[in-house]
Amino acid sequence: MKPPAIPRRGLLKTALAASAAAPLALHAQSPAVTWRMQALWDGGTTPQKYEERFVARVAELTGGRFKINLFAAGQIVPAAQAFDAVRGGAFEMMKTFDGYEAGKIPAFAFTSTIPFGFAESDEYEAWFYERGGLELVRQAYAPAGLHYIAPTVYGQEPLHSKVPIRKIADLAGKKGRFVGLASTVMGAMGVAVTPLPTGEVYSALDKGVIDMADRGDLTANFEAGLAEVAKFVVVPGFHQPTTATAYVANRGAHDRLPAEFKVALAGAAREVSASLRQHILVSDATVLAKYAAKGCEIIRFNPADVAAARPKAMEAWRTATKGDALATRILDSQVAFMKELGLLG
Repeated sequence: MKPPAIPRRGLLKTALAASAAAPLALHAQSPAVTWRMQALWDGGTTPQKYEERFVARVAELTGGRFKINLFAAGQIVPAAQAFDAVRGGAFEMMKTFDGYEAGKIPAFAFTSTIPFGFAESDEYEAWFYERGGLELVRQAYAPAGLHYIAPTVYGQEPLHSKVPIRKIADLAGKKGRFVGLASTVMGAMGVAVTPLPTGEVYSALDKGVIDMADRGDLTANFEAGLAEVAKFVVVPGFHQPTTATAYVANRGAHDRLPAEFKVALAGAAREVSASLRQHILVSDATVLAKYAAKGCEIIRFNPADVAAARPKAMEAWRTATKGDALATRILDSQVAFMKELGLLG
């Protein structure tokens, strides 16, 4: 006999409850499922270790019935092809940065980072979970046959430079690697932007193809060796003060999942988001000393200089919507929330 339907809140409570009974019940009710997932990160790096936690947590919440085989960046397809590969069903799930596809889907410019915008990661995550952001980004993904599961939200990504950048005016005339909304905003600040893949940042800095780059959080960038090729580290990351990467699945594959498995994905994703954010918060406090030990100079921007450049950034935000209705709705929602938080006048 089919068990009675469980309300959504009940499903979340059931999936996340630390009881032995839940996995046993799932084992009896749901067939085993195996997915493949390609992440954003190289193997052995700190962010990739948190993706390992994610897939392990999904398995735990489903009594081992939902197994996700995890692959590092580029192991199944080149990173730039992951969107189309998941869309086409080559594998079921990816970890991505929405900004990579912002040129094709303008809404994605605002669901990965807001340059000069949300100052704290909790503020940005609150937009997703408390102000309807999840529903809006799911609308953006739906026409591509993809389902947005949840974000991983953490704090700033620093600017790594081969030349000293001590104020906003110093950006003009420099060559830099930025993606998504940051590319539009930094272009407005006079930067000649090159949207290189993450894996090419080290080489481009090393060879002098670019003067500066955004790449990842401070620890991830140190692990990637950026201290060797860019001797100036600029904080705070005004171009990316908060960051959201995304768990995204093929919509057909997601639709076929048992309801409990869908809830396990969402629950595990939110747990990992908080866990990684807290880890980065702690590691950022110590990793700057490691950069200094490698001969890097840490440059701290004057908050007043950043604030003075915000109106120009806001103009670039509006330009990045490209007149798209959904992108405009998302930006309007975020601006309204930032005003409520006192971040904008």
